[in-house]
Amino acid sequence: MTRVVAFAMVVVTALAHPAPALAYLKFGFRIGDRTVDVRWSMAPVPYFVNERDGPGVTSAEFRDAVAGAAVTWQAVAGTTIGFQYQGFTVAPPAGMDGRNTLGFLDRPDLDRVLGSTSLLLDAATGSLIEADVFFNTRFPWSAAPQGVPGRVDIASVVLHEFGHFLGLGHSAIGETERIATGGRRVLGSGAVMFPIALTPGSVSDRTLQADDTAAAMDLYAVEADRGETGSIRGRVVKHGRGVFGAHVVAFNPATGSLVGGFTLSADGQFVIAALVPGPYIIRVEPLDDADVESFLSGEVDVDFKVAYAPRMVVAPRGGSSGDVAITVEPK
Repeated sequence: MTRVVAFAMVVVTALAHPAPALAYLKFGFRIGDRTVDVRWSMAPVPYFVNERDGPGVTSAEFRDAVAGAAVTWQAVAGTTIGFQYQGFTVAPPAGMDGRNTLGFLDRPDLDRVLGSTSLLLDAATGSLIEADVFFNTRFPWSAAPQGVPGRVDIASVVLHEFGHFLGLGHSAIGETERIATGGRRVLGSGAVMFPIALTPGSVSDRTLQADDTAAAMDLYAVEADRGETGSIRGRVVKHGRGVFGAHVVAFNPATGSLVGGFTLSADGQFVIAALVPGPYIIRVEPLDDADVESFLSGEVDVDFKVAYAPRMVVAPRGGSSGDVAITVEPK
C-alpha cells in the first residue's frame, strides 16, 4: 500500500525586515499506534531532470540549479543525505512512474504556486518511494548568479523544494501580512523552508539557515554524530490544557540561531531536536500572522499571548532537557 502527499511554495512580495522566532516542521506518518518520520531509507537518492526549458531558464541551467541544491543539502555536516543525477528525461515531473523527476510544468490553475513536490511513500513503513517536483511555467524564472529583477530565482526555489524532497515540511521562521489582493507580503524570512517566496530577483534563499540544517540533522543524522547534539522537550498549556499548534522556539544567545518546532499533540507536547549543546531561551507564540494550512491541519489554537520559559533551558550533549512547562494566557 502507498500514500501520496504534496506541498507547494507560493509567491508574494517581500520587504526587508527582521524575522521573528519560529521553527521548522518535519512530516510524520501514523502506522498503527506509532508515528514514524517520512524519509528516504536509501542513499544516494537517484533523480532525473526533465529536458524542457522554462521561461528564462534553459534545461541545462535548470539541471545545474538542481545539482547545486543537491550539493547544498548534502553538505549539511553529520548527515547521510546524498543524491545521484541520472540524466535528462522526457518524462514529466508527475505521476507514479518509478522515477524521481524534477522539471517545468504549465499550471495556469495554480497561479500563485511557484513549485510543488509530490511524495509517494510506503504506508507500511513511512519510507519514501518516489518524489516528483514541478516548477510552474506561469512565472518568469532566472538562473543568473546575482538574480534578475522581476524574475524568480530558480536556485532558491529548487533548494526549497529539495527540502520537501527529503521529507521536510515548512518552516515558520518568517513574518507576513495580508495585502489587498488576499495574498500575503513577506516582512521577513529566516529559513529556506519558509513557504512564501521573497521578492522576484532576490537570491538570499540560496543558503540554508540554522532551522533548515537542524531539520536535516533531525531526519538524517549519522548515528555516530547524533550524540553530538541535544534536544529540549516540554509542554505548552492554557487554562491547564494542552495547546495544539503553538510555535516553540529555542534561541541560542551564543550563536544567534533560532531552531524550534510546534506542539503537535492535543496535550501540548513539543520536542526541539538537533540543537547545538548549550543554554537556550525558549519562546512560545501563536501562528497568527500566516496561513495556518501552510503548516498544520486541524484546530490550531492561535488565541494566546507570546510567552517564555521562566528560565534558560540547557540542551545537553547527547541527551534531552528535563520537561519544560510553559503556561500561556489568552489574548
